[in-house]
Amino acid sequence: MQNNKKIGLSLSGGGYRAAAFHLGTLNKLDEMGILDKVDVLSTISGGSITGAAWCLHEGDYKSFHSEMKKKLETKNVISYIFRSAVFIGAVALVLAFLGTAIALSFTSYAPLLFLVLAVLVYILLRYQFRIFPVSKVIEQAYRKFFFGNKTLSQLCKDRPVIAIGSSNLETGRPFTFSQRKMSDSGYAAKPRYEVPVRFKNEKFPVARAVMASSCVPFAFTPIYIDSDFFEDPADTGRAKPVLVDGGVYDNQGIQKLTQNKSSYECDIIITSDAGGNFFANKKYPNAIMLLVRTVDLFMYRIKASQMQTNLYHNIQNGARPISYFSLGWTLDRCLTGFVDNMIAKTILPEVLNMHGFQPTWIELPEKYRAEITAHLKEQTGFAAISARGLNEEDAAIASGVGTNLTSLSPDQTLCLITHAENLAELQVKLYCPMLVNPTE
Repeated sequence: MQNNKKIGLSLSGGGYRAAAFHLGTLNKLDEMGILDKVDVLSTISGGSITGAAWCLHEGDYKSFHSEMKKKLETKNVISYIFRSAVFIGAVALVLAFLGTAIALSFTSYAPLLFLVLAVLVYILLRYQFRIFPVSKVIEQAYRKFFFGNKTLSQLCKDRPVIAIGSSNLETGRPFTFSQRKMSDSGYAAKPRYEVPVRFKNEKFPVARAVMASSCVPFAFTPIYIDSDFFEDPADTGRAKPVLVDGGVYDNQGIQKLTQNKSSYECDIIITSDAGGNFFANKKYPNAIMLLVRTVDLFMYRIKASQMQTNLYHNIQNGARPISYFSLGWTLDRCLTGFVDNMIAKTILPEVLNMHGFQPTWIELPEKYRAEITAHLKEQTGFAAISARGLNEEDAAIASGVGTNLTSLSPDQTLCLITHAENLAELQVKLYCPMLVNPTE
């Protein structure tokens, strides 16, 4: 909270890449004295890994940072899956069928070969989630590596309120987990639900909430809510939440922070986006690669739409200071973008006034671009930030990290953290100067 204004921080999805990138964001906000003032922490997928771990940590930020960085470099969720009994059992089942099919091909029962394969295909399609419930295995990994047996009620008692976001396929709305509640506004919508469906959050495992938040469609099995977590167990007949990755609905986590009358709505927002760039000229040799590319396009479109609504149209929609930065950005682009936004009239007058621009600069920013840029460089300490910036090779390392749950190399974590630190400092100084130079 600052001057009676709620501060919100959103951490996007992006697997371990996002988890490491957001460590840099948290570290810089801690250095700037802002982290302890954050009222709401909205997290998605990989951002939920770091956000939930921070909200469970007992101690100062520095000790958490060191501990979390080490875990991201040594704890490999994908390897854990491949070593699990569930995976080995699923592979054994498939191999048994294939072995039977091969054996039949050398006997007089060879015509049964296609029947055996048909049965295998049927079983895999009909019972895939039972045979290989990969999300349960990942939940076990999350519990072992990051969250233990902690429940939602054990998250930060006071501040920040964390909102771990997932997407509910039943209602088409976000399903959110926090230390205060777990809910989906769709279950209070009339006339379908005359009596709202409510859930019990106190004993819900943090590891399962983060699994729901990072449950990539097609790759992982959906998360369901057991009857034990319904206030009225009979409501399982009225509501059957089917939860997948929060990024399907809101990959930046910013929607909850900007939604009018939401309990998570904030007045000042910082958004840390670790989403990858959408590069052209990809090849799609099979249906799986085509499906993955299609999902990436969905995510990119959601991101672009949210940026239009929450950033570029912010003057018309809510008028609140929003500092947004993305992994694919450069420091120079941040300065250029600020002046471009001045030209487009999408920066709040409050923010412009705090920068101390001359009136003519505000009226004619395109004409005075050089003067504005020089002024901002001096005001933000751009030279010092830029000196800490990534070179071309390190920037390629950071942007080249994939969206997965495999452990990162020390170089990868260092580059991601450093880039996030620099972007966070610059963008907060540019778009939320009231957090750096508060007025009484």
